[in-house]
Amino acid sequence: SGGELYTALAAGVDAKHIHFHGNNKTMQELRYALESGVGDIVVDNLNELHRIEKLSAEKGVVTSISMRIKPGIDAHTHEFIRTGQIDSKFGFALENGEAFEAVKEAVACENVELIGLHCHIGSQIFDKAPFVLAAQVMLKFYNKIHTELGKTLTHLNLGGGFGVKYKEADAAVPYEDYMSDVSEAVHAACKEYGIQVPYIYIEPGRSIVCEAGLTLYTVGDIKTIPNVRTYVAIDGGMYENPRYALYQSDYTCLIANKANEPADFTATIAGKCCESGDLIQENTLIQKPEVSDILAVLSTGAYNYSMASNYNRNTRPPVVMVRGGESRVIIKGETYEDLVRNDV
Repeated sequence: SGGELYTALAAGVDAKHIHFHGNNKTMQELRYALESGVGDIVVDNLNELHRIEKLSAEKGVVTSISMRIKPGIDAHTHEFIRTGQIDSKFGFALENGEAFEAVKEAVACENVELIGLHCHIGSQIFDKAPFVLAAQVMLKFYNKIHTELGKTLTHLNLGGGFGVKYKEADAAVPYEDYMSDVSEAVHAACKEYGIQVPYIYIEPGRSIVCEAGLTLYTVGDIKTIPNVRTYVAIDGGMYENPRYALYQSDYTCLIANKANEPADFTATIAGKCCESGDLIQENTLIQKPEVSDILAVLSTGAYNYSMASNYNRNTRPPVVMVRGGESRVIIKGETYEDLVRNDV
């Protein structure tokens, strides 16, 4: 989004190294990207391509772009986080020829320069095979563009989606294992097609920070419904972690101040929002809880604060960085005044 672009630039990221994604970039966002000197705009659809061409012509520049391609690969994850199949809101499909026609149109443009291809097959993937297949499929298309259009691209972005450990059973694969297999497939394909190996990008995404973060809550009411379940209510919920409500994401929970005790109490962790679906986990094993205990939810370093809202007029909590026994607040917690700051 434009806000993510603004944040990256404000943090000192060199615009030339930014790849600007999005399936519905506004004219304002595209204009901001051009004015900022973004190095690569990843084009999602033909309307966007034409908008970039128009803005670039008005500005008198040639804008570097990549095309987001749907390689038609099922990544075997939750349907809400699969993005590489034909029925996806993202990108151009290979199966029906849409992607090739879009590339031809991009090559014909005067004020954009097609420099690469991009794909992303989904998230939370623990199997190496889909990444290898994506590389093979994309390089076949890469070669088709070179052979039939005489267009030599310079880079290939294979996206991300590397699985991380939310539960003990999650078998996260180290980067080097993913990349060794992908590298082998890339070099084999390029040798077969007689083309130079392109510059390969990957997007580690959540795997950079997810396991480094955890969320701490205070246990409030504990409600046992005989022969049904026990709800353990916390001072948070879907407004600062909507992932379970959205797609039933697994988490490991524990009572932090009793972490050395057996986790043999079955609980459903409930948030404080006015929604029956405001849950963090259902039927999960934790230490026996009591009011005022501290409940920890592990692996919340990604897709938590970034997805938080003020639903029910709740305030987003602070974010604290801990390193070497020292802590510091890196994002201040909101106040009630913050909730009405923009109201008029």
